[in-house]
Amino acid sequence: MTSIALITGASGGIGRALARQLHAQGCPVAVVGRDAGRLADIDAAVRIAADTTTPEGAALAVAACQEALGAPPTLLAHCVGSTLIAPLHRTRVDAYREVMRVNLDSAVFMLQAWIAALQGGPGAAVFASSVVARIGVANHEAIAAAKGGVEALVRSAAATYAAQGLRVNAVAPGMTETPMTAGLLKMPAMRDGAARQYPLGGVQTADQVAEVMAWLLGDGAARLTGQVIAVDGGFTTVRPLVK
Repeated sequence: MTSIALITGASGGIGRALARQLHAQGCPVAVVGRDAGRLADIDAAVRIAADTTTPEGAALAVAACQEALGAPPTLLAHCVGSTLIAPLHRTRVDAYREVMRVNLDSAVFMLQAWIAALQGGPGAAVFASSVVARIGVANHEAIAAAKGGVEALVRSAAATYAAQGLRVNAVAPGMTETPMTAGLLKMPAMRDGAARQYPLGGVQTADQVAEVMAWLLGDGAARLTGQVIAVDGGFTTVRPLVK
């Protein structure tokens, strides 16, 4: 039976790229976002408007996918996310809570709803973390805490559900060309500065991150679970030779 994929946060750059790639592979794809209008032009069999930062919204997304495609999704890609660049002493409580709601709450609720729908069956999930959860980056305390929570969730769930053949992994992208980063990258000086931070140079594309996510969902990664793969041009692990 063909695997069904559910992609949350699909209107963002990485989610949109992943939907396009899985659709091209012949995988039935259901995409989820809060704004139905922003899903209209995405390659997908089903488009679902839901707020996955709530338990009810997450359950709705999974149920709508199952109803439309006749079976629960065995593949889950959770691409919901936001960012906050501010030092902790200038981070408002409401801004902190919003970052946790969007990034960590949504991951918990989506994973919970998806596992329930599988009813003990196998599957594969991939979540979106960030390099800021892997290495200290100034002025990213709140988002680092949220994404660090996502990574801990991935590892624990991978351990809990391995016996049923359920794999849970994550990617931790570095600076990626998406609508969310457009404001940071629109000035040439900012783009050049960002690009020079990465040993491989340049700013990566959403397609490059999506390719790794698609691989983690596929048979080629059948022996991987509880892993976080940094898609970051070597940012978190490599120090290039200074010339």
